[in-house]
Amino acid sequence: MTMIPSMMAADLKGKIVLVRMDHNVVKKGKIKDPMRIEATIPTLLHIFKKGALPILMSHVGRPYDKTTGKINISELEAVDPIVEYLDQKLQLKGLVPTMSASDGYGISNLSPLAEACQKLKQGEYDYIYLPNTRWFKGEEAKDASADDFAKALAEYAEIYINDAFGSWQAHASTFHITKYLPSYAGLLMQKELNSLSSVFEPRRPLVAVVAGSKFDTKIGPLSALIEIADHLVLGGVLYNAYLAAKYGFKISGLSEEDVSMAAKFIADSGENISKIVELPSIVQCNSIEQRGDDNWDIYSIENMKDWACQSDIGYVLDVAEESFRQPEIEQVFREAGTIFVNAVMGYTALFPEGTMAMYRLIDENHNAIKLFGGGDTIQDYKTYLPGLFASASNNPKYYFFTGGGAILDAIQNRSAYGMKPVQALIKE
Repeated sequence: MTMIPSMMAADLKGKIVLVRMDHNVVKKGKIKDPMRIEATIPTLLHIFKKGALPILMSHVGRPYDKTTGKINISELEAVDPIVEYLDQKLQLKGLVPTMSASDGYGISNLSPLAEACQKLKQGEYDYIYLPNTRWFKGEEAKDASADDFAKALAEYAEIYINDAFGSWQAHASTFHITKYLPSYAGLLMQKELNSLSSVFEPRRPLVAVVAGSKFDTKIGPLSALIEIADHLVLGGVLYNAYLAAKYGFKISGLSEEDVSMAAKFIADSGENISKIVELPSIVQCNSIEQRGDDNWDIYSIENMKDWACQSDIGYVLDVAEESFRQPEIEQVFREAGTIFVNAVMGYTALFPEGTMAMYRLIDENHNAIKLFGGGDTIQDYKTYLPGLFASASNNPKYYFFTGGGAILDAIQNRSAYGMKPVQALIKE
């Protein structure tokens, strides 16, 4: 059994602790959903309880410009709303040190952190919150500047805690930093990893549901899941591409790359491809801009096989909710021992019905372990089925992960501990 160093075993008293959170919840200067902040509060409270002095940090948005190589520092991607939320929620006083980048390529001077740490030790503030980690030179780099940033951070702390399950990429603040400080997993990180283990050691049958807007970003996790799962359900572009590759359907909005990747996935899966649960009906719409009374229809996959290869179906924007009332589909979900969901079934801006029908069917299985991950997945659950989501959030049979990409990365690596930042915490 893999053992990961826990913050519960660390001597924190009186020490400055550098804590990486995943508080990437700010959109255009405002908090969209505080779920990820709320999930890390037990870790923060434990740090205070043990008498430690925390320096918190998180990334927000994507300020790196791939075209110019510069980092765009904007108040719209600042951590200030996060600090305001924590201060109000926990009656604390946080400090965001003022730092600037002189050349447009990120913050490289961390010296203001020395004065901030002094104020922290003197009790003027309860915690420090670094500016957006992606504003710093080296955070996302693949050269020596990543280690330079990590070393500079380590000068101001004595212990590092990673509680950012959703931040699965090997960046300076999640990966390189572990070389320079004693490193531990936070409470949320441990909780997420334990729950993710249920995908790899599931109560069977395991039903996995995955969707996405591009096939190439999901083919790695899908290739792993079709081996692990007993049934695999696809949605979104993934299902469209699968249908196009298998039956020759011509669906608008699909790229040739998506279809060719789906064809490769089918070929490489061999006999396992029989695990795909083909949802029998789809929603065709003539527009992705608006939903009118007369611009959409429901098509049967079985009926389409005879004629769809000869003509363009148009846009397929959802799995029809009727699919989840078919006895063979109901049976798959009702007999499941574990259900893993990283998906909304269609383009929910126009057609949320398929997703809602699936979530209701999943909820009818009172015995299965139900694991949900992915920002869109959870956000749509909250938006379209708020009462059911509130009930599920208090149900021990449900678990809602704080990161979708992290889960898929772990699945692709075929281990709950496969993510590089997690591996960096595990010392031989």
